Amino acid sequence: MGGGDDAPRGHHAAALAPNAVLNLELGDPTMYEAFWREVGDRAATVIPAWQAMSYSSDASALCWFLEPGFEREARRLHRVVGNAEDDGYHFVVGTGATQLYQAAMYALSSPATGDKPVPVVSPAPYYSSYPPQTDLQLSGYYRWAGDATTFAAGDDYECIELVCSPNNPDGAVRDAVVTSAGAKPIHDLVYYWPQYTPITRRAAHDIMLFTVSKITGHAGTRLGRTLCRSLRWALVKDREVARKMVYFIDRSTIGVSKILGVVSDAYEISQASDGASNAVPRLFDFARRRMEERWRALRAAVASSGAFSLPDETTGYCSFNKRTVTDCPAFAWLRCEKEGMEDCAELLAGHKIVARGGEQFGGDARCVRINMLDRDRVFNMLVQRLSSIN
Repeated sequence: MGGGDDAPRGHHAAALAPNAVLNLELGDPTMYEAFWREVGDRAATVIPAWQAMSYSSDASALCWFLEPGFEREARRLHRVVGNAEDDGYHFVVGTGATQLYQAAMYALSSPATGDKPVPVVSPAPYYSSYPPQTDLQLSGYYRWAGDATTFAAGDDYECIELVCSPNNPDGAVRDAVVTSAGAKPIHDLVYYWPQYTPITRRAAHDIMLFTVSKITGHAGTRLGRTLCRSLRWALVKDREVARKMVYFIDRSTIGVSKILGVVSDAYEISQASDGASNAVPRLFDFARRRMEERWRALRAAVASSGAFSLPDETTGYCSFNKRTVTDCPAFAWLRCEKEGMEDCAELLAGHKIVARGGEQFGGDARCVRINMLDRDRVFNMLVQRLSSIN
């Protein structure tokens, strides 16, 4: 497929051996490397030695460890894209998925209203890290309780529902399914960006979680006050819930506001005086184009093989792109259709493709999740191998 060379400029990419193992189990977004190499120094981040000497960024603020520049750029990006309301929301930042999830669950479940932990549920297939992240600290306030669609909740039964939309692993657009009065949803919207799905509305849920890594690809960035992997933030409607989340999170990061600023700048700057488009690379254009190319190639390979199936393609009008676009999830939820083959991960492993099995998502072992965001040379070899399986 097309999409350009993802090798570093001035260097030769390490050759990918024909029999190399393709590890597509994790969600490393290395596809974005080519874009940021094109951007170059415009997104360079410099942290002066005298900066961030204090634990506190703004002692008077609710989230006192939040760098104001990062909040400003993150809110600006939401307004540019139109994917989430931010007016009237408190901004809480965390240094990773586990920390921010647990902060939200702590805030919604404390103080405990009974003698049992609040159940935490999500519809299957759910993100495979939800169960271990929920139970990591063995909290007395909340515990993992499984599939939300089979959860027996009374009219006023208390629970926390994790709503991932678009969903990891299958890309489905979701709403909360538990309807009891005591249900408290946390909306995980890390993939609600225009390269992955049509932006159909400004989300306005009580708690909305986002992450830099799924927007820009900076999953391994280490910047600022803490060593940070996959910086996340939450837009929180209720001040008391936000206060409890801040209490849970005692430190954060700085530095990535420059990166988000480059993304917004490319869409807000005016056209050049001669009418030509400005030469600044546009992240969402790059990512949407690359994702559409990859999904076309993957669907063609699956059709050619006949051994697999994918969820049906859906389309919708995207208010950001101003046109009807297809969904292009960050992961492919691939199902094995070979008769007698009950373990798709095992089948792919025999072809040196590592993928996470469906049972880890509360689903079927005939399904696997495959990362769609790896480098071009890895993805191209994946397509070739899938085409050869019949």
